[in-house]
Amino acid sequence: MPIIYSKTKKEFIDDVFSNSIESFFVRETGPIFGGNQMTAIRNSMNYMDRVVRDSGIPDNAGIAIEYKIPSSSRRIDFIITGRNTNKDPIAVLVELKQWENAELTEMDGVVKTFVGGAVREVEHPSYQVWSYATFIKDFNESIEERNISIEPCAYLHNYEKDNVIENDRYRFYLDQAPVFIKLTRKNCKIL
Repeated sequence: MPIIYSKTKKEFIDDVFSNSIESFFVRETGPIFGGNQMTAIRNSMNYMDRVVRDSGIPDNAGIAIEYKIPSSSRRIDFIITGRNTNKDPIAVLVELKQWENAELTEMDGVVKTFVGGAVREVEHPSYQVWSYATFIKDFNESIEERNISIEPCAYLHNYEKDNVIENDRYRFYLDQAPVFIKLTRKNCKIL
């Protein structure tokens, strides 16, 4: 199944409000997603609900969740599709993370964080989603033929600003796929 969830922004907001995202996943996937994964999906969808409520995103924008990249075992957490200000087709790829902190490593595009019950070396979220975007652009002719803009980013909604996730060591990947972190009074210019 290449996409587990595909609806409009308005339908997504309604599904989050009615708490039907979890039941939708269970119905569509059966036992594929375990308890921890389902909790992560539920939590992340509540944050993405806040993001897509932005009035700049039209109600008929497409929302896709858990898109399996063809010829790969990788999945994109969240995609918003529509048209940009020039009316050109666009897909915004969002890598969602529940992380609260991370540590620097000496490896390119790699951080350490607590996942799967232990501290592990994993791909930096900007590197991860940038690699997804690159793979899709390189191996999908219709992206080029239709002139679809692919814009990757990462959203770490539990992560507070530090000098790790946005460290200059990861500058290339951050420039390709910006990372957004938990909104607090300290990092919000509006408040």
